[in-house]
Amino acid sequence: MNVDFNYQDERFADLQLLRYRLNGFERLTLKQKTLVYYLSQATLYGRDITFDQFGKYNLRIRKMLEVIYTDMTVLHDTDEFKALEIYLKRIWFSSGIYHHYGCEKFKPGFTPDYLNKVLRQVDARQLPLNEGETISQMCDELFPIIFDETVMPKRVNKADGEDLLLTSACNFYDGVTQAEAEAFYELQKQQDKHQDTPPSFGLNSTLVKKDGKILEEVWYSGGKYANAIRHIIFWLEKAAEVAENMQQKRIIELLISYYKTADLQTFNKYCIEWLKEHDSSIDFINGFIEVYGDPLGMKGSWEGLVEYIDEESTHRTQTISRNAQWFEDHSPVDPRFRKPVVKGVSANVICAAMLGGDEYPSTAIGINLPNADWIRAQYGSKSITISNITDAYNKAAHGNGFKEEFVIDQDTLEIIDKYGDICDDLHTDLHECLGHGSGQLLPGVDPDALKAYGNTIEEARADLFGLYYIADKKLVELGLTPDEEAYKSQYYTYMMNGLMTQLIRISPGHQIEEAHMRNRALIAHWCYEQGDVIKLVRREGKTYVEITDYERLRQLIATLLAEIQRIKSEGDYEAARQLVEKYAVKVDEQLHAEVLERYKRLNLAPYKGFINPQLLPVYGTSGEICDIQVNYSETYAHQMLRYSSEYATLI
Repeated sequence: MNVDFNYQDERFADLQLLRYRLNGFERLTLKQKTLVYYLSQATLYGRDITFDQFGKYNLRIRKMLEVIYTDMTVLHDTDEFKALEIYLKRIWFSSGIYHHYGCEKFKPGFTPDYLNKVLRQVDARQLPLNEGETISQMCDELFPIIFDETVMPKRVNKADGEDLLLTSACNFYDGVTQAEAEAFYELQKQQDKHQDTPPSFGLNSTLVKKDGKILEEVWYSGGKYANAIRHIIFWLEKAAEVAENMQQKRIIELLISYYKTADLQTFNKYCIEWLKEHDSSIDFINGFIEVYGDPLGMKGSWEGLVEYIDEESTHRTQTISRNAQWFEDHSPVDPRFRKPVVKGVSANVICAAMLGGDEYPSTAIGINLPNADWIRAQYGSKSITISNITDAYNKAAHGNGFKEEFVIDQDTLEIIDKYGDICDDLHTDLHECLGHGSGQLLPGVDPDALKAYGNTIEEARADLFGLYYIADKKLVELGLTPDEEAYKSQYYTYMMNGLMTQLIRISPGHQIEEAHMRNRALIAHWCYEQGDVIKLVRREGKTYVEITDYERLRQLIATLLAEIQRIKSEGDYEAARQLVEKYAVKVDEQLHAEVLERYKRLNLAPYKGFINPQLLPVYGTSGEICDIQVNYSETYAHQMLRYSSEYATLI
């Protein structure tokens, strides 16, 4: 690794852009590098799909602002242009006009009059005008979306008691109420002929009402998003030609077949075959996968990730996966809810080579797939922890003063400094490798029984599993933790985050909406309420988290894990609703204001995202690829404008 590599890059609004290195990429064979390149192209061609899924006006707004941003007749040194630039950069980051984490609509720092004026200056032929549409008509349609805070204010609304579809701006439903959507998919489940291999109903479609009839607009090469999907297929077909083995080739071909047919049974086959492949160094995720962007937790946001194995770090996750049955057997949950036989658990530490769609610019540090419970039960799961992303985060956080501001005392700070990075990675491994794959539904329980609360409960279940076991002596025996004190660093930072510091990501007056944040708040506030194990104490005018009994805290975590698993296994919607609404949603306004003020003094950005490296093929005299070079010099704005040009498929 070059010592002069700069992980930190541009900063604006509440965002910090980072870079990640492709460690060890040079050691891959030419065939492997070429495979990574082809898969990366397939990853980047899904970008417009994600933008459209996150809001029906996102693509037109993005294109309109990019035309202004790149037009040389528009003055660039005015305050309003600079505000427009920040607004556009936030849109690029969030794949639309809604915050990538909080889901609230961005407030532009420029006026409608300014936007109207500069639109009249630019070349109208470059603007995203519909056929026969004038600039004035475009403004009449788009300006309320941009400037009126009451129009489509949230991408995903999860407020209890409201119609979650009519109050959410995500583009998965059109004119359909929550009750109608739930009834539509309930009927599909009742009529399903594949009881043993149920499809993920609604995963790859927009549900719309036309002429009073509810129907699905399916996402495939012959339907909605066809142009983007055909480009993805083109590069997947090239990837299949250089696959590392026949199983990998079969996986890619199944994915292509799914994109061509939209058949969810083919997607099931693809997931199963993907689980069987363990011999290649290169792997990928490409498709409609995670359902967090849907308030009902059914529709898959498009995402892409290309990866290769980090050989040095993978021994950690493989040790965990080899002992999966021991962890399942010793889980503190009711034996009825444990898997009698844990199947197919595999886990690798990987390096990301390209991020796309819902994984870009902000990305997960760990992933566990597939999501279908029945596939997990019968065939297992694959987990990854992304080492070069974690490394970039750690490098950027070093010495920024955050821990010193919020950790209660020097002794605790020393524990975190000593064990924090190790335990952070290990908790992610346990969460992804074992947590999501643990437990089982009771026979007949609908995987979607928890509805809008399902994502929060599932993330809490996986986090609790990791928290419970990170304190177990078994991890010391396996050489995964250095000693029996290490887990305290994770317990402290987790509870501090759930009770206090994650509030830096919430705007004043708002409640907690995002599923992962709700999960952490649920766990921390539930444990806090159980007695004096966790306290919020005041010292010199500041609030701190104090943990008085770490062993007792582990017992509380075990108790909550048992209840969360029961809720999941039995499909107890009402218990899930009560738990989430009581512990995971509300924000203490006074504490929130204090945390925001203390964080503000540190001059840090609460959210991080990444600029992708640029993969550049080098061609030989006969036109064949003879190498893939990696370029880290591209700026954020240049990359986003290049993507909007080279990978534009839907506008």
